[in-house]
Order: sequence, then structure tokens, then C-alpha cells
Amino acid sequence: MSKSKRLMELMMTVNRIRKFTVRQLADQFDVSPRTILRDLQELSELGVPLYSEVGPHGGYQVLKERILPPIAFSEEEAVAMFFASHALRHYLFLPFEAESSTALQKFYYYMPGDVRDRIDQMKNRVDFLTHTRQQKAEYLGVLLEASVDQRVVTMQYETKNGYSERTIQPVGIYASNGFWYCPAYCFLRRDFRLFRCDRMQSVANDSTGIEPLDHRHIHLGNWEEHGSEKPVYIRMIVDLSREGVRRCESELWHVPHMDITPDGSGQLNQNVPSSELMYFAKFFIGLGNEATVKEPSELVECMKGILNEIMAKYD
Repeated sequence: MSKSKRLMELMMTVNRIRKFTVRQLADQFDVSPRTILRDLQELSELGVPLYSEVGPHGGYQVLKERILPPIAFSEEEAVAMFFASHALRHYLFLPFEAESSTALQKFYYYMPGDVRDRIDQMKNRVDFLTHTRQQKAEYLGVLLEASVDQRVVTMQYETKNGYSERTIQPVGIYASNGFWYCPAYCFLRRDFRLFRCDRMQSVANDSTGIEPLDHRHIHLGNWEEHGSEKPVYIRMIVDLSREGVRRCESELWHVPHMDITPDGSGQLNQNVPSSELMYFAKFFIGLGNEATVKEPSELVECMKGILNEIMAKYD
């Protein structure tokens, strides 16, 4: 085996097993321990973070922040990866903000000149826009790690009535309409709740000794199904103009099912949680004549009440 091939396989091996001895590697690669020591020195100089321990149980260990082995990308794959990371720049806060910036720089720096020129031309011709919010969401990384590791955290949370301390076990985090959200099990309410990450004033590992629950089977796709408070649904029917369809598709969170006609107009006809009637009332008022609510009557009355308050304000 050539030295370059051995170094490549050695890099992949140490990244996979993470803890090893020189003798184990020497036996595996059928070379002398002296050769393995020289190879490990070269890997260390290339940036693989190796840590050595002495003693009867010693050996080498790859630190947590280990370097992944080289991966061969085609030109199209590299450009796609670059723009996938480039699209995240519209978010002021990310759970891996520094890492995504570094990855983007590496992709760009190590590409051939003609590929960099192509990317420079594409930067002004393709984008993935999202709302830019000024609210801070500083604890995304902590929340994400807690959800993966099944840990309990304590936070100071801003509500309409002031601040409250909550102990939660995060399910995960997701971004929607420029905001970051964290569904979590709340030990105060003994149920799942959805929290806005920008309203979290502090987040730290819990020190009260609350044992985490086994929520490994619960994730962003099914957490609502595990809540004890089952939502009450109500049928919503709304006629939409062509512009109304476009606005619903671009602005509605969790876009309901729409039947689209050949001329581009359409109709919403779906069960929605009754707890969200106020949200839909304000949204459809904003659409003006582009939307006509047919059902439910509770939604129509809610819209009338909001409009009456607006008229009284300006009367």
C-alpha cells in the first residue's frame, strides 16, 4: 500500500474508532509501530486533533472536534453545497453560525478558479430569501444539543405577563417565517409546549436534579401527537382569488390544502385547530377582497369583531 493511500485510510480509521493504540493500528495496516507513529505525526500536522495518554490504559484519542476525512465532490455537488450554506446568511442567528461560515469559506477557497468565477456569477442570480428578524435567538446551539442528548434545561422565558422560569426538555428547533421555535416538554405544565427562541432570556443545563424523560421516539414531526391536550378542529372554507392563492402559499404557516382552478384562483377547505381562529381572522382581513370566508361562522364573527374595533378606533 502506498503511503498516500495508507494516510487516507488511516485518517478515516481514526475518525471512526476515535480511541486506539499504536500497536492496534500497526497490526491493522501491517506496518511497524515506528511507521504508524510517523503517520500519526503527519495527520496531526494536517489538522487531525490527536490527543495522547500515557499509562497502562493509555493510547491515542481523537478529540470531539475531529476533522472529517476528505470527501470527493463533483463540481455540481460542490456548487450545490456552497449555496445550501450560502442561503443561511439571511438568519442572524443559527445553531452552528460560526461553523457554517467557516465551511462556506473552505468550499470557496479550495475550489478551482473557474468554479469560483461561476459561483461569483451565480451569487447575484439565485437566492433563498427569508424574513430577516432583529430579535435575538442566542441559545439555539444549547437547545439543539439538549434535544439530541435528551437533557433538561432551565430557561428564563418572556411572556405577556412578564418573565417566568421554566424547566423543559427540548424536542428540537426549527425556523419558520424568520423566527426560531422550540417544541419541548414543559415540566411545569406537564405537557408539550411550543416556545419562541427569541423570548428565551437565558438557557442553562438544569441543576435541580429533574430526570429527563425517554423522548427518543419524539421528534419535530410527531411531538404534537404526544401532548395530552388534543386540539379541537373546525372546518374552514375560504374562496381565494389568484392573488389570494399566491399570498396563502407564500405567507401562511403550515399551508392548508388548497384546490386550485385553471385560472389560478382556489379554495381552502380543511379542518384547522379552533385555537388558531384569531390567527386566521387577522390573516384573511389582511387579504381584503382577495379572500371570502364561507365557514366557520365563528371565524366570520371573529373577523367582524376585529373590524369593528378598528372602525371604532378611527371613528
